[in-house]
Amino acid sequence: MSEQAIEFLQEWIGEKVQPPAHPALVESHAQSLAKECAAKAAEAGIPLEDIQEEVGDIEELIAARLEDAVEAEQSATPDDDSGTEADSQPKSE
Repeated sequence: MSEQAIEFLQEWIGEKVQPPAHPALVESHAQSLAKECAAKAAEAGIPLEDIQEEVGDIEELIAARLEDAVEAEQSATPDDDSGTEADSQPKSE
């Protein structure tokens, strides 16, 4: 895969792959983003085959990155939204 294709994919994923509003939408969001990525790559003169040669199915790659983003967002957000002051205070040991 060419350096140009690698740089394009890394930059594009960094800009576009954000967790969807609802985790159940990962697959449909991945499909939509894969189509957009392929179109933007073509506009940049990068054949989709060059990208897929290195990473395989871009839809699967994007879905995995979306799932990672959802997990990261969920781990950064407390499960309990009680908002008590004790929850927001750092624990001292």
